[in-house]
Parts: sequence; structure tokens; C-alpha cells
Amino acid sequence: MSRNDGRRADALRPLTIEIDYLENPHGSALITQGKTIVLCTAMIAEEVPRWLRNQGRGWMTAEYSLLPASTGDRVDREAARGKQQGRTVEIQRLIGRAMRAVVDFKALGERTMWLDCDVLQADGGTRCASICGAYVAGKRALDRFGLSRAFTDSVAAVSVGVVGGEPLLDLDYSEDSNADTDMNVVMTGDGRLIEVQATAEKDPFTRELLSELLDLAERGTRLIGGKQAEAVARDLP
Repeated sequence: MSRNDGRRADALRPLTIEIDYLENPHGSALITQGKTIVLCTAMIAEEVPRWLRNQGRGWMTAEYSLLPASTGDRVDREAARGKQQGRTVEIQRLIGRAMRAVVDFKALGERTMWLDCDVLQADGGTRCASICGAYVAGKRALDRFGLSRAFTDSVAAVSVGVVGGEPLLDLDYSEDSNADTDMNVVMTGDGRLIEVQATAEKDPFTRELLSELLDLAERGTRLIGGKQAEAVARDLP
């Protein structure tokens, strides 16, 4: 099939990561993947939740939000509604799980790292872009505090799916909304799986197709990992 932007089935959308985008956070990254844009920030606080005090280990947590004008229709601020939507809670829990999988909390010490992911523009893959940007922002923050060893590995995420019978890497919104099968895959830099979210939107899929999609995802996360490595290697300001 011909994709809207002319990409091959196994190609990522154009990906850029702009580090230190903001001055106030300890770490920040503006990640652009196709038309999806997410601003990720990291702050490190010299405290931990009450239930972790005096244990010599830290904590990390994440929050996620869509800006009102990030989609085609205005999205109400969740603060105005008085509560977070189920989708928001599910995505920020995913970001938190993904990041905690590569954190050495003893090395972090009694500190909390806050990761905030704000979607400026959404065109599919916002949760995956948030994870990728959160890693970069978090790594920059840890480097600033001399805590680099608190990350035991890198982490990246990418979407894959079946559209029109063909497995595709890094779905945009038009592809995602018409997918027969939709999957988000989170992996470490050394190729281990952290999370696989797979759904048959129409017909059930086979084990063989699952393996093909995971191979696509591994290719995607390795490509993203290269961009992440370039970003975090730049000198701190």
C-alpha cells in the first residue's frame, strides 16, 4: 500500500529531538515525530514519598496531558473537568512503568524525578513519543546532578500495526484510526521488552504476525535509540 507521506512500510516518520528546550527544568526535550510534537520535562526533588522515607532509595513518576488545541477539535483542560480522563491516567501510568524499568533507585538516592509530557500537537503515537522524550529529558536531568548511573539502560517506544493487510511501522493518526491491528511496543536499548500493548481492532491476528510486528518495532526503537543517544551526548549548557 502507499502511505500518505510516501514512507516505506518499515520507515519512521521524520524524527527530531531538541534538547534543553526550556531553561527552568533540570532536563527538557521537544520531540517531533511527523506532525506529533511533545514537550517533555524532568525535575529532580530532594525528597521522596512518605512511604519511601529513610530507605535509601528514590522514586520516579510521570504525568501526561493533551493541550487544548493539540487535536483537530479543542480538548477541554482536565482541570476544568475536575478529574483526569481514563485515557490520560492509563498513558501516564505506561510512561511511568516504562521509565521505572530502567531506573536504579538506590543510585538515585532519596530523590524523586518528575517527568511531565505535554502534547502540543497530536497526529498518532503520542504515548510512544512521550516515552522517548521523557527518557532524554530524564537523562539530561540526571547528568546535570551527577546521577547518570541511576539509568541502567535507555528506553524507547514505537507504534506498529496492520493497515490494509500490511504491517506498518510508526503509524500516524489516519493509519492508526484505520488499523486492523494496533500495537505499542516499549523496549530497552539492549533489545529487551518492557511492555507490549496489542489489540485486534478487527480480525484476530496470528503468532506469526505478532513476531513480524515485534521485529518491526525492534527496528523502530533501534532507530529512535540512535537519535536519543545523539541528543543525550551533547554537552550540558
